[in-house]
Amino acid sequence: MANQKVARSAKRPIVPILITFTAVTVVFYILSTPSSGVPELVKTSFSPLPKTPVKNKLDGDSLEKYLYWGSRIDCPGKHCDTCAGLGHQESSLRCALEEALYLQRTFVMPSRMCINPMHNKKGILDRSDNQTSEPTWAGSSCAMDSLYDLSLISKTVPVVLDNSKAWYRVVATSMNLGERGVANVKSLSRDELKREDRYSKLLLINRTASPLAWFAECKDRHNPGAILLPYSFLPSVAAKKLRNAAEKIRLLLGDYDAMHVRRGDILKTRKDRFGVARTLHPHLDRDTRPEFIMRRIEKWVPPGRTLFIASNERTPGFFTPLASRYRLAYSSNYSHILDPVIENNYQLFMVERLILMKAKTFIKTYKENASDLSLTDDPKKNTKNWQIPVYTMEGKR
Repeated sequence: MANQKVARSAKRPIVPILITFTAVTVVFYILSTPSSGVPELVKTSFSPLPKTPVKNKLDGDSLEKYLYWGSRIDCPGKHCDTCAGLGHQESSLRCALEEALYLQRTFVMPSRMCINPMHNKKGILDRSDNQTSEPTWAGSSCAMDSLYDLSLISKTVPVVLDNSKAWYRVVATSMNLGERGVANVKSLSRDELKREDRYSKLLLINRTASPLAWFAECKDRHNPGAILLPYSFLPSVAAKKLRNAAEKIRLLLGDYDAMHVRRGDILKTRKDRFGVARTLHPHLDRDTRPEFIMRRIEKWVPPGRTLFIASNERTPGFFTPLASRYRLAYSSNYSHILDPVIENNYQLFMVERLILMKAKTFIKTYKENASDLSLTDDPKKNTKNWQIPVYTMEGKR
C-alpha cells in the first residue's frame, strides 16, 4: 500500500505541467494564425475616453477586453534582429498603451525589454583611467517590472504581463468564444477598432499581424489632439526601487541644476566621395565640449552651483574643466546607493532622468519644446542632411 501511495504522488506534478504546456501552445497557435477579411489601415486622430473598470470574470458580456501588440517592443519592424534604444522602445510602448487606453482595453505588456548592446556599456564614470577596455553590463534583456511600476501604470491603463497566468486564461477563454474570441488585425486604425462591432466586442485584439515597428503605427503622435499619454508618463512610473534611489540622490544633492549631454552615439560621421567627414548634427560636437558648454549655460546657471551631469561621453575627465565654475556631480558619486539597485544602463538612465527632471534648472542637449534650455541649436530630428562639422565660434550664441 505504501508503494502505491508513493507512485500516485509522483504522478501529480504532470497535471500542472500539461496545463502550462497546453496554455503556451494555445497562445502560439492563436497569435500565429492569420485572420481573413481584415481591412486596410487608415490612421486617424482620436480623443480621450474614460477608462473602463477592470472586471474579474471571463464569461459572457462581462468579459474584460485585451490588446496584444507582441512579446517584443518594436518588433515586428526593422529592429527585430536586435532592438532600438530605450527612448525608441518607450515611444513604441507609450503608443501601444495609448491605443489600449483609447479602446478601453487591458494592455498585454511584454514581460521583458530587449537591451541594445550599444546602450549597455557602463561608461566612463564606472571606469578607471588604467583600464584598457570598457566594461559592459551583463544580460541582453531585463524584466519589464524591473524598469516600471506596473501597479502605477495600471492606475491609468490596466496591464498584465504576457507570462502571467491571467494572460494564459485570456487566451484559453478566447478559444471557447468562437468569433468573439480573437482577431489578428493589420492596417486598422484605432477608430475603426473602436467603431466596428466585430472588433469592439472581441475578447482579444492581436496587433502582431502588422509588419511595422510599434511607434510607426503612431503616425499622429505629434498631434496634440491624438496624444493621450505625455512623454513624462513612463518616466513617472519607474519601478519603486529606481524612484527611491533617485530620491535619495536628490536629497544629497540639495539645491542643484542639471544637464543631459548626449555625445557618444550621436556624433557619427561619414566621409563623402571627396573624403570629407560629414555629420547630421554639424554643431553638436562643438556645442557639447566643456568650453562651449560654459559659455552657453552661464546665463542660466550661476557660478558655484551644484551641477549634476548625465552623459554618454566616453572620455575620462571630459567635463573636468567645468569644475572651475561649478560643483560637479555624477551618478557615479552615489555608487553606494546605485550599486545594490542598478543592473543595466536602462535602469541607470531612468534614475538619472528622474534626477534631471527635478533640477531647479534643467538643460537638455536638444531643444525639444520652445521653452526648453538646450546646449545646441541643431535639430534633434534626423534631417538626413549630412554636413561638415563646425568647430569655430562663428554663429555661436
